[in-house]
Amino acid sequence: MSNTDKVFAGSIPKIYDEYLVPMIFSVYAEDIAKRVAARSPAVLLEIAAGTGAVTRAVAAALPDGVRYVASDLNEPMLAVAAQRQANDDRITWRQADAMALPFGDTEFDVVCCQFGAMFFPDRVKAYGEIKRVLKPGGTFVFNVWDRIEDNVVTHEATIALGQMFPDDPPRFMVRTPHGYYDKAVIRTDLERAGFRDISIETRSETSRAPSPEYVALALCQGTPLRSEIEARDASKLQAATDLVAEALRSQHGSGAVDGKIQAIVIEARA
Repeated sequence: MSNTDKVFAGSIPKIYDEYLVPMIFSVYAEDIAKRVAARSPAVLLEIAAGTGAVTRAVAAALPDGVRYVASDLNEPMLAVAAQRQANDDRITWRQADAMALPFGDTEFDVVCCQFGAMFFPDRVKAYGEIKRVLKPGGTFVFNVWDRIEDNVVTHEATIALGQMFPDDPPRFMVRTPHGYYDKAVIRTDLERAGFRDISIETRSETSRAPSPEYVALALCQGTPLRSEIEARDASKLQAATDLVAEALRSQHGSGAVDGKIQAIVIEARA
């Protein structure tokens, strides 16, 4: 993992929330919310809350009286999430590193995490921390992206950027968001951390965006892919965004863009 892969700062959080969340994250957030609500937690921890896509969905599915801690490594992302839900006194916002969770043992009924495990430097260690803060029999509910070839527009964007930078193509999307999809590896990592009753399933959905330009902006400027582009040539950020938009137009036309997205959803018991 590159040092920039976990950096969500500057204008990235705002673009991420306004563009990327409705395009690819919201539908999976609703799925996570249903799974969490089915467990009827009294005390819940969310890791890698980002700008709050899951937090909003889960909060809407839970009753009054629940204690909900939403955490993220990146404070700029969490600030956007907190602003969006400033009036919900069930939620406490907390900057936290999954590798060293600042919570007591056996504190939570459920821990959930949407598209965050791919960013953990040591997944077994992070899963061990999650198990530590779960009550015995508590549930860890999370998802990760499947391989990039099963996530159409992201795959197409990555190919297009490789044409602009053929000697050093930006590989953030392949390396990190879509780099942790082997179900056997996921299961082994969880078992090494002490989890049991592990269920793993593939879930396909459809991403929808109003235009190729929308998708290109979301991916090239609303994720750490932006940092990779700028590291190669900061003056080419808009040109790279335009190139991706043109590649998407050639595949999907100039109107609304629909594309297959695919994730892996995991539930495991402490």
